[in-house]
Parts: sequence; C-alpha cells; structure tokens
Amino acid sequence: MKVTVNVDCTPEEARTFLGLPDLSPVHEKYVASVLGAMDGAASLEQMDKMIRAFAPMGDASMRLFQQIMDIGLSGATGGGSKS
Repeated sequence: MKVTVNVDCTPEEARTFLGLPDLSPVHEKYVASVLGAMDGAASLEQMDKMIRAFAPMGDASMRLFQQIMDIGLSGATGGGSKS
C-alpha cells in the first residue's frame, strides 16, 4: 500500500510547522553587511578578499567550491579523468 500526501505551503509555513527557527533577521543582517562591504570594494582583488572573508570556512570553502565546479563542468562537457 502506498499513500502520497501533497502539502501546498510556503517555506515559512513549512519551517513553522516543523518547528524550525526563523533565521530571516540573521539572513538580512548578513546580506546587508556583504552589500555594505561590496560598496567599498574598488577592485576585483578587494572584492575577492571580501568574499573569502565572508565565506563560512574562508579560503578552504572557496577552494572546495572551485573543485566541485571543476568536476561538474568536466562532467557536463564530457571531459574524462586526468591521466
């Protein structure tokens, strides 16, 4: 026997129903600080440093993200493994 239940609700309603905290004030503050820092960046190098500083794990997360993107792009373009 298989039962399927579809629930039509907004993400906010789902978070409330599941008892998850509302992090929108934290998100708003984070976005505001990133946008404020970007306004002060005059060059790409400054913006790169700023983005690395705001990343959750700093430089390590940026390298990991780049590796993931490289793997995804090589798979999408049909590139094989490097030998």
